[in-house]
Amino acid sequence: MGLLDFVSSVGENLFGGGVESDQERSAKLENHVRKLGLEVQQLKIDVNKDVATVSGRVEAQAEREKILLAVGNTEGIARVDDQVEVVTPEPEAKYYTVVKGDSLSKIAKEVYGDAMQYPVIFEANKPMLTNPDLIYPGQVLRIPNK
Repeated sequence: MGLLDFVSSVGENLFGGGVESDQERSAKLENHVRKLGLEVQQLKIDVNKDVATVSGRVEAQAEREKILLAVGNTEGIARVDDQVEVVTPEPEAKYYTVVKGDSLSKIAKEVYGDAMQYPVIFEANKPMLTNPDLIYPGQVLRIPNK
């Protein structure tokens, strides 16, 4: 649990650029997590300006991390306060912020020493990633331990 930083000017555009209350933004983020099919009990997201506090209960660490990334990789969110409870704790994955010129294979080469391990990163970031070639600078990815 703790705070995760994101680039608030990039990510999924859920808020449409309109003037929405923090309560409306909270509801949109909760809907987004549910639409992704991420399994969480008692999901609650509270937005205060550019900080989203996420609480709930999940079975596995990977599910927790995916929820946090789904929220944080949203345009207008700069920080996620993680208050999610994990039933079966496991070691946390590392996080990687994509920079210009990155690809999943380049990231895999850097973190695992083998570019052909890019499917590990792709799978670890589903359902937020739907194509291994569609990543963008500023996006934060899960890098699972091998």
